[in-house]
Amino acid sequence: MSIQEKPYWWDTARLETDGPAMPVPERADIAVVGAGYTGLAAARELARRGARVAVLEAETTGWGASSRNGGMVLTGLKLSVAELRAKVGRELTAEMYNASMESIDCVERVVQEEKIDCTFSRCGHLEVASKPGHYRRMAEWAEGTAREFGREVRLVPREALASEIGSRIYFGGLVDEGSGGLNPARYAAGLADAAKRAGAAICEHARVESIERAARDGAAGFRVTTVRGQVWAREVLVATSGYTGGATPELRRRVVPIGSYIIATEPLPAALAAELVPRGRMIFDSKHFLHYFRLTPDGRMLFGGRAAFFPETQDTIRKSAAILRCDMVRVYPQLASATVEYAWGGTLDFTFDMLPHAGTMDGVRFAMGYAGHGVAMATYLGMKMAAAMAGEDVSLPFGRVPFPTAPLGLYWGRPWFLPLASLWYRFLDWVQ
Repeated sequence: MSIQEKPYWWDTARLETDGPAMPVPERADIAVVGAGYTGLAAARELARRGARVAVLEAETTGWGASSRNGGMVLTGLKLSVAELRAKVGRELTAEMYNASMESIDCVERVVQEEKIDCTFSRCGHLEVASKPGHYRRMAEWAEGTAREFGREVRLVPREALASEIGSRIYFGGLVDEGSGGLNPARYAAGLADAAKRAGAAICEHARVESIERAARDGAAGFRVTTVRGQVWAREVLVATSGYTGGATPELRRRVVPIGSYIIATEPLPAALAAELVPRGRMIFDSKHFLHYFRLTPDGRMLFGGRAAFFPETQDTIRKSAAILRCDMVRVYPQLASATVEYAWGGTLDFTFDMLPHAGTMDGVRFAMGYAGHGVAMATYLGMKMAAAMAGEDVSLPFGRVPFPTAPLGLYWGRPWFLPLASLWYRFLDWVQ
């Protein structure tokens, strides 16, 4: 059987609207650029508050990272508590960490309120230590989390790791019961349905070409030009993450698109699946060039990682699939004969300080920069930005730190430095 070069999740959910695409309205209160988690969560919240909302999507609902990710709803941020405190100070660190915890609750609440059938579960996550030193850092992190936030996570020494993972290559691990997992494509579809029920218009195949200030009937606002027409809106929210393009050049200079790739096996025998992931956790390792893996609801091994830094192409998908299969078998020799049925890639949005950012730039609202934590944080920030646009006094820690560009301004939206970054992180994984 040949490998299907598309997300496995796409075969479990219906994302594209039947029939012709919804026309782009001439006028809206809010124009949302991007129909991923951020944009859909914001559209749902704004429409529920009575706003006329037009969501402008270049492809189809959830087409980008929102239907291509591993479905991990993770606590925390890309940076550790110690790294955060060194960067932003103790007070902001506490606020950011608490926001990451609230974001999990936010997803769970939306799933329950909208009755989204996306197999959401508070299964917890397991981070496994690729080196002995990594386990020592986990112990320091666990101690700091308990001291700073009064929140307990559980260390798993190497000799007890078999209770959590059916692999012998790791040196211990850390379990956080607060994390969850879901089917990301079904979640995106459910968010879209909820936004539509609330009254939002989702306009697919409406790539935004420009956003310009423009008054209408004496009111200040923006003229948003798409490939299918123009809409005037009082406010604009840009929710494009790793797919941020030329219509918002100042945001594009601040977001680095990085490729992430995933393979999925055939459904595994139940006994083998239980051996590999005994507690059904979301699992990832401690390297910079990390791997992340989990079981799907139908018992497939989904195995992903940064096999290539560049965003997906047919060539990078095929090369990455071969790399990931070798890596999967190194982690799980039990899967040496398992058939890989799916392989795909997606684009993450990293920022130069590794933090999410949300706020206003040139009068336009934005939220992005999730660095692999987007399922929860994108939902959370989408809803928070919606509340702010509805007039609430919303204080976000991610809006109180500068949104940096590259050092010396040597980045204009095309990540020429990714090969160098790849070499650097591989070097760090070797020496640390």
